[in-house]
Amino acid sequence: MKQLFDDVSVRCSQEVTKSYSTSFSLAIRLLHKDFVKPIYAVYGFVRFADEIVDTFHAYDKHKLLEQFTADTFKAIDDGISLNPILNSFQLTVNKYSIERSLIETFLRSMQMDLEQKQHDRESFNEYVLGSSEVVGLMCLRIFCEGNAKLYDVLKPFAMKLGAAFQKINFLRDLNDDKTLLGRFYFPELDFENFDLDTKIKIEQEIRDDFSAGLLGIKQLPRKSRFGVYAAYIYYYSLLKKIEGTPPQIIQRKRVRISDKEKYALLAGAYFRHSFNLL
Repeated sequence: MKQLFDDVSVRCSQEVTKSYSTSFSLAIRLLHKDFVKPIYAVYGFVRFADEIVDTFHAYDKHKLLEQFTADTFKAIDDGISLNPILNSFQLTVNKYSIERSLIETFLRSMQMDLEQKQHDRESFNEYVLGSSEVVGLMCLRIFCEGNAKLYDVLKPFAMKLGAAFQKINFLRDLNDDKTLLGRFYFPELDFENFDLDTKIKIEQEIRDDFSAGLLGIKQLPRKSRFGVYAAYIYYYSLLKKIEGTPPQIIQRKRVRISDKEKYALLAGAYFRHSFNLL
């Protein structure tokens, strides 16, 4: 019975999410039950692709990514894959009519991680589009449940929110990206001479993205609004913590939100959402 295999596949995507991101896993659980499994499926797919380019140093990453890409589209076309993560993902892609172009753009950004260590503004924007903005659009397809008009209205806001999340990750992981992967994402950032002016400029760019993203969150269907808002609150709080941290510390240390702080943020987000105070 394929349903059993599909259920097992979704649980694999759920386990991947829980293992790699407690914060994102928590936000997913705050969504309406209709959205939990498909969002787990999207995260599992994205996480595995990211692992190929970031972690598997002892293997041929180009070959692995090429095979993963071929297997992804074969799974979507066939409606099944013996890779449970890809089987879970194809179920979601086919159910919610997620465009092939979004997946191709995402996988292109993963290829960029293998080929490019530094970015100018053009390649940076291309990378952010693929690594985060289109992922936001995949999720938006799910949240809109076939409402094409609503999707078109919310599309630019979802892209800005995805960009904000990714840029926060770039700042938070600045040291790891440099020392472990040799990557520099922000085109205006000189790691060895990372000063306050540059940091403030980057932070303002992220704040602008967040402002646009929040406008979109307010227009989301109620079924998805709280979970997305909770993720927004977490990342926005991370931004504020980064803003209060000197550049020299950012260069050496990963800024974190403690579990106690996360649950306090969640309680505040629930209060504002419940009383329509977003």
